[in-house]
Amino acid sequence: MVLGLGFQRASDADDLQPPEGFRALFNGQDLTGWYGWNPHASVKLEGEKKEENLAKQRAEFAKNWTVENGELVNDGHGPYATTEEEFGDIELLIEYKTVAGADSGIYLRGTPQVQIWDSNQTFNPEKPTRRPHLGSGGLFNNAPDAPGRDPAVLADRPFGEWNTLRIRQIGDRTWVWLNDKVTVDNAVMENYWNRSQPLPAKGPIMLQTHGGEIRWRNIFVHEISPEEGKKILAEADTKK
Repeated sequence: MVLGLGFQRASDADDLQPPEGFRALFNGQDLTGWYGWNPHASVKLEGEKKEENLAKQRAEFAKNWTVENGELVNDGHGPYATTEEEFGDIELLIEYKTVAGADSGIYLRGTPQVQIWDSNQTFNPEKPTRRPHLGSGGLFNNAPDAPGRDPAVLADRPFGEWNTLRIRQIGDRTWVWLNDKVTVDNAVMENYWNRSQPLPAKGPIMLQTHGGEIRWRNIFVHEISPEEGKKILAEADTKK
């Protein structure tokens, strides 16, 4: 699929306008299709304790996530916004706007993550693997210095402005465009939960909350067919 990065925001939440071949994951009106889950809070639990934790997170979801003017808004706390649907190979379009001190991201197949930083933060030599000053759009949970972990360019817009992410994932190979600039180019996204294993074949899309308000809108997905995926990978391999 050849896709221009720009897309028009609908003027009314009742009239979402996905690009051709895409569909909306957020209806702009309520939390339908989404629930609350922070996998880090449940990963070590088993049996009844895990079920209780997952039920508690679902119940807490609407306390921290609201809808305002067609935007999905998080107050910086609570479980992550998680799609009821699971996805494999996809192209995802999403816009976000956040605040100073931001530390958020987008989990793919339930796995962290395409990172969102406050790029105004300075480098802290005591935490050399955290490099927010390089900007958002990298695969932060890859191993330090692995391809794609840090974004190729600084592409963040100033606070108060909306940022546009385009994410493509086929198998474990991932591309990210932030504000029309390539930040990750055909890099392998590692399985954070078990680095010895590839990414799961499917999983939910998750919008992380991490201490600061973040707003999301125009969340559109295109599911890539096996035939389309093979074509994209073949074209990418010819460019290596």
